[in-house]
Amino acid sequence: MIKCVIIDDEPLARGIVKEYLDALPDFEIMQECNDGFEGVKAIMQHQPDLIFLDIQMPKISGFEMLELLEQQPAVIFTTAFDEYAMKAFDAHAIDYLLKPFSKERFDKAVQKWKDQRGNLDIKQKTDSMLDMVSKHHEEHQRVVVKTGSKIRIIPVHDVLYLEADDDYVRIHTIEGSFLKKKTMQHFEDTLSPSQFVRVHRSYIIQIAQITRIESTDKENHVAVLKNNERIPLSKTGYPKLKAVLGL
Repeated sequence: MIKCVIIDDEPLARGIVKEYLDALPDFEIMQECNDGFEGVKAIMQHQPDLIFLDIQMPKISGFEMLELLEQQPAVIFTTAFDEYAMKAFDAHAIDYLLKPFSKERFDKAVQKWKDQRGNLDIKQKTDSMLDMVSKHHEEHQRVVVKTGSKIRIIPVHDVLYLEADDDYVRIHTIEGSFLKKKTMQHFEDTLSPSQFVRVHRSYIIQIAQITRIESTDKENHVAVLKNNERIPLSKTGYPKLKAVLGL
């Protein structure tokens, strides 16, 4: 049997997907979820072969939910999303069902997934698509992270600085630090340059948190933050920061 999870905040939409799946004898619905928080737990518990995922949901979006998963599941998006996302799906060969959709269109999407099942390139394309969409979506005003079984939404104005940490980025806030499986380049491209500046290969600072710049010797400098943390400035980061601060 093919294990499925349905994630959509609209009961009617979940019901339609369920009805269409019930007509397919080789599919088993493991769980229905009405938001991304439930979705993450259901995916971790059931390890489904395929999920049907809405994008625009309360609490966290479908995109943000996927970013919290270590291993990307196979996804068919069910959405009434904007034109930009449609182009992103098309460019990365990710299938989606634009609401309202017919059973014929649904069956076509499922068959497409069956034909590509097991293709590792599909999951790589999902990662690429998420990265592309996130750089153009309003969600760049917050960062969603997972700590243990809890999901936390961090507004970007609460971020003090970001630090490279192996394959992750450590997001430092007043309340503590949190890991996100993204790259520094992703955050440099996503965060507003009027709020954040990359001052080092391993550091991005919120400009409003800087109190002063100090020299440690003739050629090296650090930025001192409001919480007294000292962030090293690279040879390229130092003039970039001075320019941003108008010094």
